[in-house]
Amino acid sequence: MNALPESLKSHRVQSLADQAASLRSVSHGLVAWEPVRSLWFSGMALGAVVGGALSFTWAAFALFVVSTALVLLLGHSVGMHRKLIHDSFACPKWLEYLLVYCGVQVGLAGPIGLVRTHDLRDYAQRLPACHDYLSHRQPFAIDAWWQLHCQLHLLDPPQIRIEARIADDRFYRFLQRTWMLQHLPWALAFFAIGGWGWVFWGVCARVTAGVFGHWLVGYFAHNHGGMHHEVRGAAVQGRNVRFMSLLTMGECWHNNHHAFPGSSRLGLYAGEWDPGWWFLRACARVGLVRDLRLPEDLPPREELHRLEPQSPARHAHANATLAAP
Repeated sequence: MNALPESLKSHRVQSLADQAASLRSVSHGLVAWEPVRSLWFSGMALGAVVGGALSFTWAAFALFVVSTALVLLLGHSVGMHRKLIHDSFACPKWLEYLLVYCGVQVGLAGPIGLVRTHDLRDYAQRLPACHDYLSHRQPFAIDAWWQLHCQLHLLDPPQIRIEARIADDRFYRFLQRTWMLQHLPWALAFFAIGGWGWVFWGVCARVTAGVFGHWLVGYFAHNHGGMHHEVRGAAVQGRNVRFMSLLTMGECWHNNHHAFPGSSRLGLYAGEWDPGWWFLRACARVGLVRDLRLPEDLPPREELHRLEPQSPARHAHANATLAAP
């Protein structure tokens, strides 16, 4: 049997070395308490639970429901995730800015910080192994403490380069510096209209629900739920958390998202409700968005495998809905 040429040997050794270095970069690190993050969430949760209970009115509760739904739909799902992070559709810059501003109102982070966190986690989960912090692999209570109150400090972190369209954008840099302060104008406005009850429910409860809900859905979406697809060789598989579609604005279809991360539609199959997709379709009809990317628009992935065959009826339904503008 002929030996490999030296060029191929070197390439193989270098590839294995690169992979080993990549695995080390996302596997070796320490989880430590992060004071700013922890105090931010704890303060909001205290205001929501104690202040909300002492100042409850149905008007304040309605404000919480409406404002939370709006920022999760417009801001987190459509603005931050489908547009800023994955650029899965095109729209005017003023609309992109408005959607991302709504995303800041969820209370998770600024736009640049959120993109950096997402890209690191996404990169790590596609490798054969990664730190438990990045994979939500620890038990429920430990993962809650880690994700809501701590930060992962990797010993040799990979270089995460954010696109210039985000990193160099003056508006996004401003939001990144001031994302906590962006809640203050709304708190003042709510206080002027409805007193402390509107502040506790319209700001504290909304931020608490957004931050806690983001972790909770993330935990289940990486540990429990159905799967249509498997990404072979990946340390983490996304899961579809059925019955959470309306509360998450479609973000619960996480197995679909792992399979087709660049798709603007997350609920791909029959019965998978996706409010974020409904909103984008409505915007497309009136000319506000265009170039909605769908799974068939994305390059094929050799590592992606379908886990179960589709029935002809289901396959036809999926093709018809995916082909819709």
